[in-house]
Amino acid sequence: MGTVARQKAGPAQESAFMMLRQRLAATAAATVLAAAGLAAGTAQAATAHPAKSPARGASCSRAYLPLPDPSCTPGAYNPAVTQATIGKTICVSGWTSTVRPPASYTNALKAQQIAQYGYADTNPADYEEDHFVPLELGGAPRDPRNLWPEPRYGAEPAAGKDSVENKLKKAVCSGRVGLDAARSAIATDWTTALSRLGL
Repeated sequence: MGTVARQKAGPAQESAFMMLRQRLAATAAATVLAAAGLAAGTAQAATAHPAKSPARGASCSRAYLPLPDPSCTPGAYNPAVTQATIGKTICVSGWTSTVRPPASYTNALKAQQIAQYGYADTNPADYEEDHFVPLELGGAPRDPRNLWPEPRYGAEPAAGKDSVENKLKKAVCSGRVGLDAARSAIATDWTTALSRLGL
C-alpha cells in the first residue's frame, strides 16, 4: 500500500551525482586534516608535488601556477581602499592587521580550496592562504574570490609574491605608482608586476 515507484536515474544524472559525491568527500577529508592540526609538519621541496593538470573531481585548475585559476580566484577589492583613502588605510603602518581575517577563517577556507584545486599534497602547512589582490593594495580581506591556497614550494613560491606585494605598496604610498596600476599589475601576473611598472 502506498509505495512510490522510484525512477531510474539517467547516465547524466548518475555522473553529476558521482562528481558531487567526490567533491564532498574531498572537501570533508581536507577539513578533517585541517581540524586534526596536521599543519605542524611541512613537506620539503623534494617531496612529490602536484602536477599542473586538474585532478579528477577538482573544480579549480593548477595549470595557471604560480597564479591561481582566474575562474576560481579572480580577485576582489576592499571598497574602503581607494586612491583617495590610501593615506588613512594601506599607507598607515599596521593597517592590514586591522582587516586581516582570523586564522580560524582562513584555515577552514584553505582546507576547502586545497580540495577544490585537487592538490596531491594536502598538508595545509605547504600552502599560504594568499590574498590574490593583497591587503597591502586594498584586496578584499574575507572574499573567497580573493583567497587561494598558494604553494610554498616550486619555482615561484608564496614568499616571492610577498616581496612583490611589499614593494608595490611602498611604490603606491610614495606616489611612484597609482593604486589601480599596482592592483592591475599584480592581478595580471605577480611575477612580472614590478618590471611591468618599471620598479
